[in-house]
Amino acid sequence: MIRNNTILRSEEINLQRRRFVKGIAMGGALLGLGVSPEQLLAAPTSSFNQPTLRGKHFRLTLAPQKVNFTGKNRFATAVNGTVPGPILRWQEGDRISLDVTNMLAESSSIHWHGIILPTGMDGVPDISFGGIDPGGTYHYEFDVRQSGTYWYHSHSGFQEQTGLYGAIIVDPLEPEPFSYDREHVVMLSDWSDENPAAIYAKLKKMSGYYNFAERTTGDLIRDIEKKGLSQTWSDRSMWNRMRMSDRDLSDVTGYTYTYLMNGQTPAGGWTGLFKRGERVRLRIINGSAMSFFDVRIPGLTMTVVAADGQNIEPVSVDEFRIGVAEIYDVIVEPKDDRAYCIFAQAIDRTGYARGTLTPDLSLTAEVPDFDPYPILTHADMGMDMASMSGINDMAGMDNMNSMNGMAGMEGMDHAGMNNSSAKMVMRGPAGMGSDIKIVHAETEVGPHVDMRAMSPQYRLDDPGVGLRNNGRRVLTYADLRNLYPTPDPRDPRREIQLHLTGNMARYMWSINGVKYADAEPLRLKYGERLRITFVNDTMMNHPMHLHGMWSDLETGDGKHIPRKHTVIVQPGSKISYLVTADAMGSWAYHCHLLYHMLAMFRKVVVS
Repeated sequence: MIRNNTILRSEEINLQRRRFVKGIAMGGALLGLGVSPEQLLAAPTSSFNQPTLRGKHFRLTLAPQKVNFTGKNRFATAVNGTVPGPILRWQEGDRISLDVTNMLAESSSIHWHGIILPTGMDGVPDISFGGIDPGGTYHYEFDVRQSGTYWYHSHSGFQEQTGLYGAIIVDPLEPEPFSYDREHVVMLSDWSDENPAAIYAKLKKMSGYYNFAERTTGDLIRDIEKKGLSQTWSDRSMWNRMRMSDRDLSDVTGYTYTYLMNGQTPAGGWTGLFKRGERVRLRIINGSAMSFFDVRIPGLTMTVVAADGQNIEPVSVDEFRIGVAEIYDVIVEPKDDRAYCIFAQAIDRTGYARGTLTPDLSLTAEVPDFDPYPILTHADMGMDMASMSGINDMAGMDNMNSMNGMAGMEGMDHAGMNNSSAKMVMRGPAGMGSDIKIVHAETEVGPHVDMRAMSPQYRLDDPGVGLRNNGRRVLTYADLRNLYPTPDPRDPRREIQLHLTGNMARYMWSINGVKYADAEPLRLKYGERLRITFVNDTMMNHPMHLHGMWSDLETGDGKHIPRKHTVIVQPGSKISYLVTADAMGSWAYHCHLLYHMLAMFRKVVVS
């Protein structure tokens, strides 16, 4: 690992031209007035294509950059003068070097998300290196041993929220297993004119500060008309007793966020060209800080060919949900000489990002209406076992929880309690998930934990709240199947069970009821094959990201296990994946929701 804190000469710093983009922020309050997405559009934005840097040697400069997304001038954290930063195009098998110069007034970093590399190059301050001091340069250098679509972002403070992110494309050594004629990177993100520290402070004081979709008297009347007084009273009493809301979908909403596609606001949107009859590859990256998106292209079927940079058996869908930090590559085949809208609505329907696929820049596409506001159900609280289906029964997955007992501990590390004492007992074949009962640690009791799922289930075939039975073919994790045989077919020898915990009202997040500052590292033995089972004891989706190693998602087929770097754990559910501890050193492991990350975080040590 090489570190050089000298400042590069001014002639060596090649900043891109300044960029001023105007748009409109879309407040969630307007949606309550029945305003359609088209009515929320302002004047078109200027067209801007992200620069692409190719080769083996790169110079990146991190610096403040004036931007205007909402009609107000603000300063973003830019890479080489652009937001998003330039697309980095690498070649599999090459040794890549990057000199990253920090011209900010604070320490910074870049993490190469999904790239398998030595720990010293991973870019996480206080885990893998010390950060890049103001005025300093850090030299990253590593071999690229994979191909596909990935991205990079800051791992310092809230800089990712203010613009420090960009796309990575790694071209393969061998021909792709699918053909296409043209490709576009589609990076989704969220922007706020507010200081991220101010957003976090508001959430700590009032967790629902940005949620304007809570129930009203009108909703109560409609429920009574539809379900009757008795059923309505029963439903509302249950939610009230738990002091929870069935509309807590996003911590931060379109009230403050403007949703971007390749740095373009919904006012004009991003534009990508095609010729009729071409097969077009879209590399879709969720580079947002806090926002889940539901993506569709009305009039076009999307064939999903890769998930998180790894090729899968092609799956044809109309729509997919993409969590924070996830990536899907899709191929579309426009048959007509007309424009198509790439529509990415936020999970809470308070805004959207959009783009246009068109054969002619003069053609525009109609923006679809929002779907109805999603309402959480008993299943999203881990309560309704009867509604679960599909692969719920595989490998004994329907075991009831032990809410207070410690039964079922054999063969499991209940991480955060005693990570070194578990017996090495084989549990559940590779690919089939955990057969160990759910148990709760003593640390999961107290004012910092306001919910524990009563009966969390595997819901890999569930598209999620707001997408169930919507009349469209929606991608689920159960559809993912690795195009190639599982690289490490070994069964796991031990299991770590991690509970995602928190108190929504107090905006306190944790793992196993323990925040990062008070947690011991998770310790893995080099070369071991283990299973990690997440239990989501909250009512929010959590995108969990393990650095340095693949997360082999168990979907019921041990021979073609899909590999991911970010795994969404749905509300009130559980999910399992396998990990081969083949990367020595210290690694970060965390929820990728930026305002959860400070506490819902663990250090992983492989030795």
